[in-house]
Amino acid sequence: MPGSMTAAMIKNAFKENYYGKIIMFIGGLLVVPLLVLPFYPEEIKYAPSFIMSALFCLALGMMTGMIPRSQLAKNLPFFKKSADFQNNKNPQHQKGSLYVLLIWCYGFLIGSVPFIISGLLEPIHALFESVSGWTTTGLTVTDVTALPRIFLFYRSFMQFCGGLGFVMAVVAFMTGKQSASLYDAENHLDRLMPNLRQTGRIIFLIYSGFLAWGILFYRIFGMELFDAVCHAMTALSTAGHTTRINSIGDYSSFPIEIITIILMLIGASNFAVLLLLTKGKIRKIFKITEIRFMLGLLVVFIPLFAVSLAVGMNMGVGESLRNALFGVVSAFSTTGFYNMDFFTMPPFALGLLFLLIIIGGGAGSTAGGIKLSRTYYIIRITRENIRKRLSPHNRVITPEYNTVRGKASIDESLIADTFGFVACYVGVFIIGSLLLTLTEGCSLFDAMFEFAAALGTVGISNGIINADTGNATLIVQMVGMTLGRLEIYVVFAAAYSGVLRLRGTA
Repeated sequence: MPGSMTAAMIKNAFKENYYGKIIMFIGGLLVVPLLVLPFYPEEIKYAPSFIMSALFCLALGMMTGMIPRSQLAKNLPFFKKSADFQNNKNPQHQKGSLYVLLIWCYGFLIGSVPFIISGLLEPIHALFESVSGWTTTGLTVTDVTALPRIFLFYRSFMQFCGGLGFVMAVVAFMTGKQSASLYDAENHLDRLMPNLRQTGRIIFLIYSGFLAWGILFYRIFGMELFDAVCHAMTALSTAGHTTRINSIGDYSSFPIEIITIILMLIGASNFAVLLLLTKGKIRKIFKITEIRFMLGLLVVFIPLFAVSLAVGMNMGVGESLRNALFGVVSAFSTTGFYNMDFFTMPPFALGLLFLLIIIGGGAGSTAGGIKLSRTYYIIRITRENIRKRLSPHNRVITPEYNTVRGKASIDESLIADTFGFVACYVGVFIIGSLLLTLTEGCSLFDAMFEFAAALGTVGISNGIINADTGNATLIVQMVGMTLGRLEIYVVFAAAYSGVLRLRGTA
């Protein structure tokens, strides 16, 4: 009887306080790399690094889960509500944003622990590798040729989970009345099913299905199973961590490049579009404005890129088109895989890559950047503005675009949100780039390219990020990666909510 009462108390506590479940869930993710050990038993010495981290999460999650939320609110500043917070017009979104940011920060910290316990990395470098992994960036301070297989898998697995997002992953397996606010705060744009838990599960199944497809075809075309699993996870999550020193270029295989391109395109597409794809509704997909715009960018940028390579590097037509196709898709999907050295390219080609990194992939996808939809809105708004000024007697027409759900208008609210976000993005980009010139002493262009890669969650580095990079530079890049993955508004709303709550405790 006492045992059943205790179990009932724990169960009820977890119903009220879901933070413990999330902490334990993250701990569960940390034991997945142990699945590699039967294939590489010589790496058993690294098992304690993951087991100890997971046990810590289990213990902390159990303790946190059994503390009623009312008790948390009495003792922890971030869980209190200040008068300013209570009077705010939109407290739920700010509250959800704060909790999402705290969840991600916890994931960053605990994700770095296995690297530290194993002695492979110093704390700041370990934290950088964790942030780069969870945010699906792909920048690294490690030497992949010297890294144990279990950690190579761990880096790829972090990126696979980071592509879904912590809250999305939790929603797929758990439920609770707080899930909706967290789901929205993590910037997931689509609910594919009426039920939020069903949405989480269908997205997880779609994601896993394409992962299995990628592994299968990588194996068919000669990639080792371990490499196939790791590259399928990172290509699908548009992440870029690789097991090879020269990335996909190490394989010198056109079929492998094509498989990678397909996975990157899938990862750069909205989850709602992927649901249509699994249902075979191809014609409906090609009516969606964002997809049409993406294809238009490919049609424009690939030939330009190919011509630049052909002229500047004396490449043949076939080779230049092959490299252009892979490079353009890798850049705009913000993956960061490469089949040739980016920095041997002509300046024009490098400039095209830079522009694509800034634009980024689809809204609601695993890709970073400003996003295709916002870029399209800006182009349409600018075009209509120019037309109005050239022909002032033309009647004002509200531009429309096609979504998964049908037609929508680019109204004043959407215009304000778009330009507000882009202004914030550019502001953060400028500040981050200038900070890198101070911390690293590099040229302005190098700093701009490197910070654009972090903010766009792209695993492309011009050499600034390496094992000897200073802590100040790594911290600037970590802030950029976090802002890029969670999108700037989420972090700003979280910071504002945190200030209001702390002010209420002063």
